[in-house]
Order: sequence, then structure tokens, then C-alpha cells
Amino acid sequence: MTDQGTATPHVDGLPGTVPIDLDACAAEPIRIPGSVQPHGVLLAVTEPALEVRHVSRNVEQLVGRAAEDVVGAGLASVLGPEAADGIRQHVRTFGDLRARNPLSVDVLGADGPVTVDAILHRVAIGTGTLLVVELEPAHGPRPFSFPNTYQAVRGAIEELNRARTLEELYDVAAREVRALTGFDRVMVYRFDPEYNGEVVAEARREDLNSFFGLHYPASDIPPQARQLYETNWVRLIADVGYTPSPVVPPFDPASGEPLDMTHAVLRSVSPVHIEYLGNMGVKASMSISLLRDGKLWGLVACHHYSGALMPPYGARAAAEFLGSTLSLRLVARAEERELETELAAQGVIARVLHAARDADRALADALVSDPGLLALVPARGVAVRADGLVATAGDVPDDVGPLLDWAASRPDAVTAVTALEEDAPALAATLPGVAGVLAVRLPDDQCVVWLRHEVVQDVYWGGDPHNAKIAREEDGKVRLSPRLSFERWREVVRGRSEPWADAHVRAVEDLRTRLLEVLLLRNRWQMAAARTVQQSLLPRSLPQPPGWTLHARYEPSAGGRVGGDWYDALELPDGRIAVVVGDVAGHGVGAAAAMGQLRNALRAYVLRGEDVAEALADLDALARRTMPDDLATLVVAMVDPETGEAWIGSAGHPQPLLVDGHGRATLASVAVERPIGVGSGAPRATRVQVDVGGALVLYSDGLVDSRSTSLAAGIERLVAAFGAGACGGSVDIDDVVEACRDDDSTDALTLRVLARAPDPASTPAVVAGAA
Repeated sequence: MTDQGTATPHVDGLPGTVPIDLDACAAEPIRIPGSVQPHGVLLAVTEPALEVRHVSRNVEQLVGRAAEDVVGAGLASVLGPEAADGIRQHVRTFGDLRARNPLSVDVLGADGPVTVDAILHRVAIGTGTLLVVELEPAHGPRPFSFPNTYQAVRGAIEELNRARTLEELYDVAAREVRALTGFDRVMVYRFDPEYNGEVVAEARREDLNSFFGLHYPASDIPPQARQLYETNWVRLIADVGYTPSPVVPPFDPASGEPLDMTHAVLRSVSPVHIEYLGNMGVKASMSISLLRDGKLWGLVACHHYSGALMPPYGARAAAEFLGSTLSLRLVARAEERELETELAAQGVIARVLHAARDADRALADALVSDPGLLALVPARGVAVRADGLVATAGDVPDDVGPLLDWAASRPDAVTAVTALEEDAPALAATLPGVAGVLAVRLPDDQCVVWLRHEVVQDVYWGGDPHNAKIAREEDGKVRLSPRLSFERWREVVRGRSEPWADAHVRAVEDLRTRLLEVLLLRNRWQMAAARTVQQSLLPRSLPQPPGWTLHARYEPSAGGRVGGDWYDALELPDGRIAVVVGDVAGHGVGAAAAMGQLRNALRAYVLRGEDVAEALADLDALARRTMPDDLATLVVAMVDPETGEAWIGSAGHPQPLLVDGHGRATLASVAVERPIGVGSGAPRATRVQVDVGGALVLYSDGLVDSRSTSLAAGIERLVAAFGAGACGGSVDIDDVVEACRDDDSTDALTLRVLARAPDPASTPAVVAGAA
């Protein structure tokens, strides 16, 4: 048996031209085998006429009539009037037939009356349905009923209820199912998330070797077989060496479809599975499904080695009842463990969040401090990046930068990896010894990552899992067969960590949701602090030299985030006016702090008499030496109010505008050097003339650049807005801001206008708007 694949490999020793169909087993039509196991007889009849539409060929052994003679006959003529009437009355009385099985009836056999268990269910075929009647020899307590089923398992249920651990539950189940059914070996078989199985308990004959702790590959039970286990909770093969009894006719005369035997207890078994059991030396087998939330969680697998074994229907029903009870207890115990883990996690989260809300502590440090995030998820170490800082706890590599970058780039909010070398080999190369990663992505490249080291495991398989299938050539064709050897096989598993438990992953998801609230709260604090810093650094008043007026407008970025925009104006000792507009990259307290340092340093340079070029060169040198992580753009103008002469320098900032005395606006021909902090070399200053009645306009890129407007288009829009006064009217700068503001802009905007007074006979080109 195998999982489905897309390749068509070849097998050594077989003709290279003969491909192996790896899909054959997984696609095997096990729901419509066309035959039954011969320890019972199957009939499919119409309703309400009860006319036989299909019958298994071995019906002749029961009633003495050939299958071909039975097809088309009434059920009363085949089984006898009393048996047919009993079945008719039963199906009229009860809606859910499977819940009322079996019905005990006396059939007119070839040698006289025979008491059988009639197991009934309906099956869809074509546009209608058929009633399927399966007849098995009657054994065990008569009549079969829920009370005697319960009595058979009453003691076992009491033991299950007394069990305190999963291991005790497994042991009780294996022991009691063996006592009920008489099989030589009964195993509790648990699946992992990939459906590899492990024997977690067994009860066996003393002379048999133990299978406890052995693992079996998922290919032993292909997907369509697992689906049937979820539908039929008990599956019996009374004699592995049986000869199948075909269903006559194989296809329905009306619909042309084969009979669906999904719910048939006599359904014939896949030849591949029969061969698999035969290779293990098993003569009879039975399985009981263990389900959680309707999905296959495990199996109670029963094996008999000394010959055929036919547990009566009552014993099988009791075993099924016990399996259902075990499933409920397993779910309850698992939920108890999950609840305990969840309550413990909520306590840790509450303490961590309390520390995270401390405004006086860095968030990264607060998250890793005791009890910290290592108390939430068992791991060797944890690393956090928040607010631009990195903090770690536990056993963490020296350089976690690549790990944090990887975590911040994950598409999912939470990523769990147990084999890092397989999932991210480049990252694994930077983290020696680390195999497991549990990563939480947060906004703005912030993240939390737990680390687990490699756990080297010795896994013992029932046979080599990498050679779980055998290819055989028959009549020039290659088919897949189950492996022949089930000897204990040791595999050393490396490069993997202990799996991240679902409960811990859910706790991390909850932590992330609540951390987002903390981040929002801390962002509000930072915005308020940054706004306070920024407001304290903006000039309280603007110089107003005779014949000149200064106008300034500032609006924060979208969402009220404080950026690094600033403006300044001061009168120099020689009477000139220095006007500045700058923009530090970033937002928040960091940008505001950088803005303050640059603003104060520039003031000092220009007040001690440096010209524009010298001041920009010194400011760049200061930034590169003391603020290596910050970058800013800046434009500085030094204006002589007597003559209107201005010297302008730009470090990566948009060129200023000049408005002439007639209201015509143009882009000033100013050389734009590299930004502050990059290394501007020898910046240049450009001389321009501000006309009488004209103006010098400085601005930040937030006014002219956005996600939907290019910088060039934004500048054209600004030039047009100031040029609106070219026909002799005046321009209100509030109207300019309104005309140039872009809702798609994510940056703050600053507009600074230094306007020269006009001749008394003329109209000013630029006037102040509302304050």
C-alpha cells in the first residue's frame, strides 16, 4: 500500500520498460470489491417488494438455490415467509436500521431452519436505493440487545473511568477487547499527524513477541482505507485465507453501477491487505476505529495466528461500544490536558502583558524578563525584536538577525517548523544546532521567535519504512505488494526538534492577538511623546524682518503619526534670516529625537557664522559619527532682507520654489546633494534672488509625493498652485495646502513661505491664511 505519487519509478532487477503504478493501491476501489467474505451471505433487495436484485454466490450453501435462480425472486421464496415478514416489519418500524442491528431470523435452509443474524442497511444506487441484507451465523447471547452488550463491557467501562492517564486507558482497552473477542493479540495503534502509526499498548499471548513501541508507515493504511475506518467502526476478517464469494450480478441491471459496499460488514477485503496480513502470519483480524471529532485518531487492531476466528456479532458490538467509550475518554482526557495547558498559558500571558504595558521598560526586554515568554512555550531560547531593539533569553545563537528577518517575512502570522534544515536550509546554516522554530510575526518587522534544538531519536519500525512496498512482476506487469519483513528495524532520526504542541501554538496565537493591543497602546504613548518632543522643537515665534513675512504650515502623517518633519527660522548675528525645512526618515520618538539633534546642531553652526555649504558639511559629519542609523533630507536658505539675495543648499531635499513679483512660480535651479548621514562630501550652495513682491517656498516631500502621485507630478501641482496669482491676484497658502494635499500620502507635510513685501502700488503675491 502506498501514498499517491506523480512519478513512475522503476525497480532494480525488473525490466526498465515496465513502469510501477504507485497510484494503483491508493486508488484501489475498495468500496466496490464485487465480492463478500464467505462466512455470511449478502442480498440486496428492492423496497417495498423485497425482490432480490443482487446476491452473493455462496447463497446456495445456505438455502440450496443457485445465485442465478435467486436473482429476481422474492425474498420470501428465498429465505422463507417468516424471515421475510420479520425483515419487512423491521424496516417499516425503524428508520435508522444500522442502530437496530442485528435482527435475529430463522431462514429456511437447505437442510432445515437456520437461525441467523440479519444485518441491515440501505444503499443508494442509480436514482433509488436498495435494502442490503447480510446474514451471519447466530452466535452469542440471544436475543442480542443493548443491555447484554452493556453487561459485557460494564467492568471494562468502570476500569476506563478509573484510569488517570492516557497510558492506563490504552492498556485497559487492549486487555478488555482481547477478553471480549479472544484474539491472540490486541494492540492500540495511535497515528501521528502524518498517519504514521505507533503501537502504544498491547495484550497478547505470552508466547508471542511484543510489538509495543513499534512504528508503522502511513502507507500501510492508504487514504481511502482511512476514510472507510471513519465510516465503519468495526471491521472483521474472520479467515485471512478465505476465497471471495462474488456478487451476482456484478453490475446493477437498472443503473449499470456496481453495488456500493461501504457499510457492508461482509465486504471483501483488498487483496493487497490480505497479502499484508499473510506476510505477518495473521489468520484472522479485526479492527475498531478510534475517532476524535469524526477523524481517525487510532485503531484497536486485533490479530489471530492459530486459525480462523469468528467473534459473534454481540462480541463485536460490545467491542465497538468499548471502542466508542475509549474514544470519548481519550477525547475527554486530551481536552483536560489542553485545558490545563491553556489555563497555565493564560496565567503566563497575563503576567507577560502586564510587564509589556510598563511604559518605562523597553518592550523587547519586558517580554523576555522573568517569567517571560520561555514560561509560555517550552523551548531552549526565545528572541524578540520590538521597537527597534532585540532581546533574548535562554540558549540563543549570538547572531539572531537572519532569524528575526526570516520570522518577520513569513506569510503566516504564526509559523511552526520542526525541521529547519528541510524548510529553510539557508537559515539553518546560520543557526547550528537549532531544528525547531516557532515564529510570531508582528507589525513593522517586529517578531517573537522560540527555538528548539535538535532531538536525536531512535525510532523502531515494524520493518524498514523506506522499503514498505515490494514490486513484483507477474505476466509481464509490475504490481505493488506489501513488504515481507516485519522485523524490528531501527532508524536514527536527526535534524528534527520536538514537535510544537497544538495547545502551545494556540497559546502563541492568543498572545499575538493580545500583543497587538499592547503595541497599539504603546504606539499611542510614543506618538504622544513624539508629538511633545516635536512641538517643543518647533520655533515658538517666527522672525519678522521689516518688509518680509514668514508663513508656516505643518500637518502630521496619516493616522496622526509624528514624523521627522521640522522647520526652523532664526535671525543671524549679521542680520540675515536662516530658513530651514528638514525631514528625518521614520516616525515616532526616534525620528523626533533625531530631528531635535539635527535641528540644534544646525542652529549652532549657522549662529557661529558658517555659510550654507559649511553648515551642511558639518551637519553630515556629525550625523555619520553620532547617528549612524539615521538619515535626513534638508534644505537651508540664508536670506539678506535688505537685498533679497539668498544662498540655498539642499541635502537630498526637493528644490525650493521662487515666486517672482508678478506671481509666477518656478522651480529654483538649486543643486541637490546627498542626504544628511550618507556623506555629502563638499556640498554646494546656490545664489538666488527673491524679487520685491515675490517669495521663497520651502516644503517637505509629504506635500508633493505619495503612493498615487509621483514627485515630479506633485511639484508641478505645487508650482501651479502658487502660479495662481500670476494674473495680479494673491495666493493664500492655506489654499495651496488644500490643493496639494494628497489623501494617499503616508508622510507628514510641511510648507514654509518667506514672502518679500511688494511695492505699495502692487498686490502681494502670497498672503497668510488662517492661523
